Amino acid sequence: MYVLVSFVAGANGVLSYNKLLEQKKSITRQTEVIQNINNELSLEYTALLRDKDVIAAYARRLDYVGKGEKLVKVNGLKAGETALYDTGSVLRHTDSVYLSEKFCKACGFTFFILSITLMVLIDLSRGNITIARKKPMVIQGIPVYDLQQV
Repeated sequence: MYVLVSFVAGANGVLSYNKLLEQKKSITRQTEVIQNINNELSLEYTALLRDKDVIAAYARRLDYVGKGEKLVKVNGLKAGETALYDTGSVLRHTDSVYLSEKFCKACGFTFFILSITLMVLIDLSRGNITIARKKPMVIQGIPVYDLQQV
């Protein structure tokens, strides 16, 4: 019983193992998302360093104009949106829920006591075990005493 409870619900049991596998999968998915964000930002950074058209597009968003260009602002229109970059979401560590070692041992010991008690009661009811009581010795017949003769 102890082995069974420990194997299923103990600190290193099947339930704890499955919970840790779920956490591992979640962390792996989140790592892939963050890696994709990193790749996109690296490409954007490289484009900003080398591509003049990309630099010009970003400058126009910030209301800069190049030589020979004119800036026209129309009242009532929304200002240019600022770019917000997705940085991923925070993952919180969750502890695994398991039964303590003391509880597993107590379950095993309780099962042992109950099974021994049940087996003894079954044997008593079938007559395989009898509880011997001391019966007083009864002497029947004529008592004979060994006395010295004078």
